Formats: sequence, C-alpha cells, structure tokens
Amino acid sequence: MYKNISKGWIFFFGALGGLLYGYDTGVISGALLYIPDDIPLTSFMKGLVVSSLLIGAIAGAGMSGYVSDRFGRRKVVFSIALVYLIGSFTLAFSPNAVVLIIGRVILGLAVGGSTAIVPVYLSEMAPTRSRGALASLNQLMITIGILLAYLVNYAFAPIDGWRWMLGIASVPAILLMVGVLFMPESPRWLIKRNREKEAREVMGLTREKSEIDNEMKEMKKIEEIEESTMDILKSKWLRPMLITGCVLALFQQLIGINAVIYYAPTIFTKAGLGDSASILGTVGIGIVNVLMTLVAIATIDKLGRKKLLLIGNVGMVVSLAVLATILFTAELTTAIAWLTVVFLGLFIVFFSATWGPVVWVMLPELFPLKARGAATGITTLVLSAGNLVVSLFFPVLLDAIGTAGVFVIFAVMGVCAFLFVLKFVPETKGKSLEEIENDLRGTTAS
Repeated sequence: MYKNISKGWIFFFGALGGLLYGYDTGVISGALLYIPDDIPLTSFMKGLVVSSLLIGAIAGAGMSGYVSDRFGRRKVVFSIALVYLIGSFTLAFSPNAVVLIIGRVILGLAVGGSTAIVPVYLSEMAPTRSRGALASLNQLMITIGILLAYLVNYAFAPIDGWRWMLGIASVPAILLMVGVLFMPESPRWLIKRNREKEAREVMGLTREKSEIDNEMKEMKKIEEIEESTMDILKSKWLRPMLITGCVLALFQQLIGINAVIYYAPTIFTKAGLGDSASILGTVGIGIVNVLMTLVAIATIDKLGRKKLLLIGNVGMVVSLAVLATILFTAELTTAIAWLTVVFLGLFIVFFSATWGPVVWVMLPELFPLKARGAATGITTLVLSAGNLVVSLFFPVLLDAIGTAGVFVIFAVMGVCAFLFVLKFVPETKGKSLEEIENDLRGTTAS
C-alpha cells in the first residue's frame, strides 16, 4: 500500500505543517507595518491582531491532541491544512479589524493543531536512533516558514502589500492538503487499533527489518495495559511529567522568542532603522534561524536534549543581558541600531540550536502511547497560552518600559528556565518511546 512512498517524502509532508505555523507566525511582523494604512489600529489593537492567532491556537491545541488519539494523526493533519487555507483567505480579504482578528483566530486553530500533531507524528514515525534529528524537522520547517515570511514581506514592502503577505500562506496549505492524501498513518496509532500488518508495513518505510520486531514487541506490551486516555491523563504517575512538559513549553515562550519573531521590525524601527532596513534585518535573523536549526539536527542525538537546553539558556541570557545593557547606556545611533540586530541574531542562534527544536522533540517523547496526542496537546495549549501572553502585552511593555527593560524580563525568565531544566527535565536521548514510558511508569507510579 505504501511501498512507493519514500522516507524523505514522509518526513517532508509530516513536517510541512510546521512551515505553515512558521510562516503565519513570521508574516504578521511585516504586515503590521502596513495594515494601519488601510485599517486603523491602536497599540492595543496591534497586540490583539497578533495575539488573536494564539487564542485560536489554544483551542486548536486543546482539541486536536485528543481527536488525533481517536481518529488518527493523518486525518487531523488534513483538517488542519483546510483550516489554514480558510484562515489565509479570510485575512487576505479582510475589510476591517474585526474580520482581521476573526481570520487570525481561524488561522490559530490550525496553528494549535500543528503544534500538537506534527511533533507527535514525526516522533512516532522516526526510528529511535535518529528520532531527535527527524523530529527536529518540525522546528526546521518552522524556521523555513518564518524565513519565507520575511522574504515575502520584503518583496511586497515596496507596494505596501500586506494582503499578499497574509494570503500567500494558502499555497503551502494546498500543498499540505494534497500531500497528506499520500501519507501513511502513524504505526503506533495503528497498533492501538489492532492493525498490526499495516503498522509493520509503515515501519518498514523508515526502519531496518531487524528493528521492527523489537519495536513491535515493545508497542504491543504497552498496548496490553488496559487504560483509557482519560485514565492515564488523570493518573498520579503521569502528573509530574505532565507538569514538567507544561512548564518546559511555557518557558520556551516566556524567554521571548516570539516577541522577537512577531515584532522584530517594530524593535528595529524603535532602535532607529527605517521600515525597509528593519524588514531586511529580519531576513538576516530568519536565515540564522534556519542555519542553526540544521546545527541542532546534527547534534541533538549526539549531545542529548538536556545538555542542549542548558547550553541554550546560557547563550540566550548572555545575549539578552548584553543587549539590554547597550540599550540602557548608549545613545540611539545607527551603529546601536545595527548592534541590536547583531545581538538579537545571537539570541536567535542559541534559541534555534537548542530550545527551538529540542522542546518540540521532547514534548511527545515524555508521554505514554495511549495519551501521547492528548498530553502533547495539553502542553502545546500551555505553550500557546504563554505565546499569547507575550505577544499581547509586548507592545504595551515596549511603550511602558522600553526595549531594554523588556529584554531584562526575558533574561530573568532564561535564568529560571535554566534552573528548572537542571532539576526537573529528564534526558531522553537514545531511548525508544516505549523505554521512556516504562521508565516513567516505574519511577513515578505510586
């Protein structure tokens, strides 16, 4: 049934939802410079336009995980692509702020679904030895989507073409809708539905024959445990890891990455650059984002998840602290404006090589098979809520305490995240998903 599907296409289309998430995350930063020319927006309304996507994302993440556990990852991904398409067209033809916000909420439903399902699908499709690298493709696609958004913004800036910026997201949405029709279902979900023959066939696409029997044995052993999704979610043995996953997801946002992604041109214009130069500065950040994610893919299965998170925290905190010091003490000049670009770029370097991909890899790894979609959905719901808080209040904080003050807050969050990872986050490198689940049940069951 699936013998003509290549491994490369499986993981490309499996991660394509990440590209749409990245594009719709990044594109608003440029569009926001030109929307007020057609649709008047206050500072609060700007924050609402940006953050309304996260309102939808919270709902999308909360629903899609449970639905994917019941109906399968593949069907949910197709539905997500359709919602992306509807949201993109709504935004492109928005006549006023209300429709603009509605379009962002619709798009948010798809974004939330992507954050919950894409990491789960990639993690379940990948063999143990390369799961970190292959699951990191989600983050790579997110960064490529952000870079693509920045390039589109730069291309349409001369004509103030914000409608084109927002509407072009429909192209990858259509591509995802078509591609998913040829995608296999997750083998672990198939095992849950007693479709072992089909599961073996799917596993043969991404694994050596010698690996399949051992993994199948582990999966069937886990499946024999008679627990429903809700039983597992309410169990005392899962609770500590669910809290750990939620806090990890929250810290990924509270350190300020999406404030940089959403508002980079705004930050640069406040630092003294013109509109076109500000958008060009974000293109440079987008390129760095992609390149450092490739570094993460090459290192995550060698260095381990936890070590990368700790290294990333140190680098991000130092970058933010130096940047805040410069902005607090120096007068506003063109040189200082470009220093802002450089140190924000350094912040992106460390985030993209560590916290960006590692969190997306770890969230589905932390949870048991029968509740993986639902538990990952809960953690990504928390992630979206953190994103909502940062994006909604960032413009207000920027006006109230200035760029430097906001960066100090993000740096403090980075220090807290370092301490949390050091004490509470387990290492999952080199373990199968079933081994991680057995460890979880054995160490936390009461």
